[in-house]
Amino acid sequence: MFELAQLRCFTTLASELNFRRAAERLNMTQPPLSRQIQLLEHQLGVALFTRSTRSVALTAAGRAFFVEAQALLDQAHRAAQGARLAALGESGSLTISFVASAVYDFLPRAITRIRRERPGVAINLLETTTFEQLQALRGRRVDLAVVREPLQQPGLVSECLLREPFVLAAPVGHPLAQHPAPTLAMLHGEPFILYAHGAWQPFNELHTGLFRASGIQPDYVQSLGSTLTILSLVNAGLGLALVPRGASAIRFQQVCFRELPLPAGICAELHLAWRDDNDNPALEAARDAVRQAAGDIAQGPPPIQRQDLPSASPQDGSAAMPKRAGRSRPAAPSSPRPAR
Repeated sequence: MFELAQLRCFTTLASELNFRRAAERLNMTQPPLSRQIQLLEHQLGVALFTRSTRSVALTAAGRAFFVEAQALLDQAHRAAQGARLAALGESGSLTISFVASAVYDFLPRAITRIRRERPGVAINLLETTTFEQLQALRGRRVDLAVVREPLQQPGLVSECLLREPFVLAAPVGHPLAQHPAPTLAMLHGEPFILYAHGAWQPFNELHTGLFRASGIQPDYVQSLGSTLTILSLVNAGLGLALVPRGASAIRFQQVCFRELPLPAGICAELHLAWRDDNDNPALEAARDAVRQAAGDIAQGPPPIQRQDLPSASPQDGSAAMPKRAGRSRPAAPSSPRPAR
């Protein structure tokens, strides 16, 4: 089979139709050029040029081969350039998996930064649970995983990206939506929508443990696995909820987000994980971009302002909290015990 060097000799001679000029362009003498053309014609089994003492011309076979030879040389150049860019992390692909709640604020910033800094890298996104991301990392199906808890497993590297406080999500018709300074104790006896233990074990255990340690007993009306679904029920006036601050980027007409003083350490964490033997050249740049996006959020989220909303009533279509018939709220504790 012919070589790329022979193709270069052929296309150069086909362009110049003169052995002397073609040899000069190729930085070689005429005899080696003539030998390369003869070898190529022998390998193809056809004459590519007609030669005389005065001129050189392409045959019909030569004209057809010239088009394909140029395409092959262009493809070879692109392949070499692609390999060099991939080695530098400037091209190729990167798969990032993430938990659903990361998409509200953090992930869009991170992806925007990666695409700005590495426009030639194709970003593939995969939304899944922390457990499924662990399996995907083990199976080398993802390069980076954004999870809610550290993945302390052999062969994996995990680091905390972001710690964000929980905020209170309340229907606009609820008194806490307009209270000047809501506190955790005010959730005692209130209808509350909890993160499900099976889907969101870290949040479920964090919140239930916080309430137990503080002597507070909300009225758990639902346990759900999606922040979006939880906020949908809050929007319908079915209860209160504690959600990561980033979720306040989701806009529901009947949901008000309020700052709520919580004990130190009660926060939502985002962790970044990857395999320690991942050799994707784009990985390091992507990790740096993700860290910078997390740093931007950590440095300056504006405080959530209390909205001046009119008092709601069932008649005006606002989401007032429903009364649960036949049940009385337990008395609120006079002095909540400190969280441990």
